[in-house]
Order: sequence, then C-alpha cells, then structure tokens
Amino acid sequence: MDFDLSEGQQLLVNTAREFLRRQCSPTLVAESLASERGFSPELWKEISVLGWPGLLVPAEYGGSGGSLVDACLLAEELGRACCPAPYVTSAVAATSLIAAGGSRAQRERLLPVLAAGERLGALALLEESASLAPDAIGVAAEPGGQLSGRKLFVNDAHVADDLIVVARGASGLCLFVVDTRRPGVAVLPMAALAGGRPCEVTFDSVRLRADDLLGEPGRGWELLQPALERGALVRAAELVGCAQHILELVVEHAKGRKQFGRPLGSFQAVQHACADLLRDVETARGLVHHAAWRRDEGDAGAGDIAMAKAYASRISQAVARKAHQLLGAISFCEEHPLHLFHKRILAAGLDFGDQSHHLEVVASAMGLA
Repeated sequence: MDFDLSEGQQLLVNTAREFLRRQCSPTLVAESLASERGFSPELWKEISVLGWPGLLVPAEYGGSGGSLVDACLLAEELGRACCPAPYVTSAVAATSLIAAGGSRAQRERLLPVLAAGERLGALALLEESASLAPDAIGVAAEPGGQLSGRKLFVNDAHVADDLIVVARGASGLCLFVVDTRRPGVAVLPMAALAGGRPCEVTFDSVRLRADDLLGEPGRGWELLQPALERGALVRAAELVGCAQHILELVVEHAKGRKQFGRPLGSFQAVQHACADLLRDVETARGLVHHAAWRRDEGDAGAGDIAMAKAYASRISQAVARKAHQLLGAISFCEEHPLHLFHKRILAAGLDFGDQSHHLEVVASAMGLA
C-alpha cells in the first residue's frame, strides 16, 4: 500500500479543508442543525458546484469516477468541519446502489442529478428491531404490486427526493426506488438528541411500477451489502475527522491555558493524555485508509471495513470524553463547539451499524461466529 496521497487526492483534501474553513463555521453548523432541514441548502449548492456529490458517480453519468479512498478523504474533511450535509446518505449509499444495480434507464435518469446535487436519495432499510440482518426485514412488496408498512431511522428522508426501499418479495429481498412525492408516502421526523435527522417513513398502499425495481428480484441483499459497507467506511472516515478536530482543540487549549503559572501542556499527565489521543486518531485513520484501499483493489473483506468502523466509533467517543475532561467546564457550554462534534460522533457511530454490529462482523470474519 502506498500511503502517500496522489496529486489529485492532495488537491481534493486541500480544497475541501480551505473551502470548509471559510464556508462552514461552528456558527453555521449550529444554525443548520437547529433548522428544519438540518443543513444549509446554500452550502449544499456550493458543495455541489465543487462536484463532491458526484465523486463516486462514473464519468459517463456526470460524475468524477473517484475511488472509495477519495470519498473517505473528503468525508474526513467534512467531519473535521462537522459539516451538516446529506453526503454519506445520498452521495455514497444511495448513489452506490443505483450505480451498481440500476438499469441503464435508471442510471441515466438518476445519476446525473444525484451527481449534480440537484436530487437527494436516502436508504429506507431499518424497521422495529433496528437490525441490519436480512431476516429483520418485514415490509413486503412485489414489482408491479403495492408497498405498505413503515421504515424507521431513515436518515435525511425529510429532504430526500427518492427512497431506496428494502422489502421482502416472494423470491427474497428486493430494492425499489420510490419517489417521496408518490401518493401514500408519508415522512415524519423522529426526535433525536444527537443533531441528526432520522425519520419514520410510512407507505400506505403505494403503487410500484415494474421499473421501480433496482436490480434483480430476490437479489436485493447481494446489492445492498456492498453499499452498506461503503456507507459504514465513509462514515468511519467522518468520525476520524471529528476526532482529529477535537484533538486540535485539546492541543490548542493545552498550549494556551496556564495553570500554576505554567502552560497546561507542560504537565506530564496532560502530555500523555494528548499523546494517547493522537495515537488513537492515527490508528483509526490508518484502519479506514487501509480498508478503503483494499476495497478499491477488490481485496477488502467485510471484516476490514467493520474493524475500521467499530474502532473509529469507539475512539472518537473516547476522544470527545477526554476532551471534556481536559477543557473543563467551558466545553459543556453551547458557546464552545465541542458539543457539536460530540453529538455528531454519537449519531455517526450508530449509522450503518453500531460497534456491537461491526464487532460481530469482525468475529465472524475470524471464524468465531
């Protein structure tokens, strides 16, 4: 593995970091999260002009044809700025499903507008158990029939134009692309403490056309699993970015804050705490980059991605908690940005599977489950 970024990847990182530094201040983040949409439409338009929603879209459909490593590098910068945007939901998970399983007509209709950021997609998967297991899907539907039931914890459904609905057919799991404006579709935002926008989506006898089917009947899980793994890995990269920013806040505080006439960072206990944080962040980053590189090379298994997501979820929470201890009372006030990153970490850690889910995947890859 070559750990050096290519010239194009370094340009992507530098451009994203500078753009987000100028356009995505903590004030904007707080205002966006408090808004009805949960993100700034104006900022999303500027992001779309940069081509980020089309990073994983093939060039023939108006995208950049980028790699999973590219998407992780970008997501890390988005996390570092705590940028509220439907990037992973739409530009990674939904886009990957349509690019991989869509018919020619579906790809031509949806991928260009998704790549341009003009249309948003979301994945309607989870139900009452909130389990990612295939046997947890109870909503039933057939191509050309009707769709009834409800999905829970559907991130960004309130702003999505299209939902990719996972349903059980006679031949197995099926995926359907459903316009949110179709009669019988209702979206209800759910209460959330971590600043996200999970929604309950109900389907009341929604008519399905034959061309709504994504991929082959009964082969939905084969199409869905790689997209879930991509989403989990890019979300892990976002967690690494959040943890990196928190580390920078802590180091800045340790250098500037004085205690007993000395900089706080001159005390060995604080030095060791910061060194521990750096070790954890760099380890998480290495796991994410390695898993993304191996997946781009066609060599990464589910265990590599699950290990990266589980570890990034755990250490990012640990970094946030340690930061609260080192920064003291100010970090618990809304005037300080730490709470924004901590909330984002809690929400992102659950998305595409929590730590327990991914540790089970790792154990299975080791032959232990």
